[in-house]
Amino acid sequence: MLTFPPAKINLGLYVVEKRPDGYHNLETVFYPIPLCDTLETKPLLHSNAPYAFQQVGLRIDGEAADNLVVRVYLSMKEEFGLPALDIYMDKHIPTGAGLGGGSSDAAHMMKQLNEQFGLGLSATEMERRLSAFGADCPFFVRERPVLATGIGDRFTPLTLSLKGWTLLLIKPPVHVSTREAYAGVTPRRPDTELADVIARPVTEWRGCLGNDFEESVFAAHPEIAAIKQTLYDFGAVYAAMSGSGSAVFGLFAHPVESAKVVFKDCFVFQQRLR
Repeated sequence: MLTFPPAKINLGLYVVEKRPDGYHNLETVFYPIPLCDTLETKPLLHSNAPYAFQQVGLRIDGEAADNLVVRVYLSMKEEFGLPALDIYMDKHIPTGAGLGGGSSDAAHMMKQLNEQFGLGLSATEMERRLSAFGADCPFFVRERPVLATGIGDRFTPLTLSLKGWTLLLIKPPVHVSTREAYAGVTPRRPDTELADVIARPVTEWRGCLGNDFEESVFAAHPEIAAIKQTLYDFGAVYAAMSGSGSAVFGLFAHPVESAKVVFKDCFVFQQRLR
C-alpha cells in the first residue's frame, strides 16, 4: 500500500504561556502543503526478521528503530498481531525544518495500517493514539487547516484556503533545535487574536501575523532572516519562518523563476496551491 504524507506550514505562531509541567501553550495555524514523502508497506517475504525498513531520499540521522514510522508500526503490530512488513520511505520533506514531516509520516503509517488490515479505528481514535508520538501528529489524520492551541494538540477547524497562491519554501542547511528556539522567547499573548488575523485577506497578513520564534532564531542565524527578506524583495505578499525553523516560506501571486539559482545552496520547493 502506498501513501504520500504531506508537510505543513505554520501561519502565525505565538507562545502564550509557560505551563507548570514545563511545556508551553501555543496559538498557531497548521496548513497542509503539497510537499510529500512517499510511504509504502507490503508483506515481508523470505525473511524471519520482525520487519524491514528502507529509507531513501533526504537523509535522516538516527537508528531505524527510533524512526516514528517504525515506532508506530511496532506499537500496532504488538496490539493487533500484524504481520511482518517491508516498509519503504522516500523522504522529500526536510527534517529540522518546522514542517512536521516526521509527524506526518507517523500519522500516515497508522492510517495506512488501519486501512490495509481493516483495524476499524476512527479518525478520533487515531488522533488519540498519535498524540503519544508527538503533539502535532494528530493533525495529519484529517489534514485540514486548523487553529492549534494547547501544546499544539487542540484543533479548531478553519475555513481557510490559500488556493491560487504560489508557495515558495526555502530550507537552508541550518539546524535550529526546539530547545534553542524556546530559550529566546518570553511568553505573551498577541495584541490581536490569531483567528481574527487569519480571517483577513492574505495581502493584509504582513506586519500582523507573526512568529514569536523569529526574533531569537534570526539573531542566532542571520542567514534565515536574510531568506525572509529576500522573499519579500522578490514580491511575496507574506513571508514567515515555519514553526521553530529553519524553513522559511513566502506566498506569491506568481512563480519566482530565479528561486533555485538564488537559493542554490538550500532546499527549494515551489508550487501553486490548489
